[in-house]
Amino acid sequence: MPKITYIEHGGKEHVVEVAEGLTVMEGAVKNSVPGIDADCGGACACSTCHVYVDPAWYEKLPPKEAMEEDMLDFAYQPQPTSRLTCQLKVTPALEGLVVRMPEKQI
Repeated sequence: MPKITYIEHGGKEHVVEVAEGLTVMEGAVKNSVPGIDADCGGACACSTCHVYVDPAWYEKLPPKEAMEEDMLDFAYQPQPTSRLTCQLKVTPALEGLVVRMPEKQI
């Protein structure tokens, strides 16, 4: 299973093995990683699973679709490397992915 590193806003790291086929959001929720609320359950209908993808990883991810772009407009302080974790399917290629949580989710 690929290991993904989730970094809380305060800097605490959580290295989690996430099964292939799940989303990065599901990996956080199933492992009780704080900072990813996932209020809509992964339907891309909110921005509460927003993260900042480590710049070294950003270009390796599939491009954002229009719905994700729209929902990121509602995220707290979106940045160029912002993504919604519900839209990132875990594959072997994501081994070592690093994401950082914003100060809060809205």
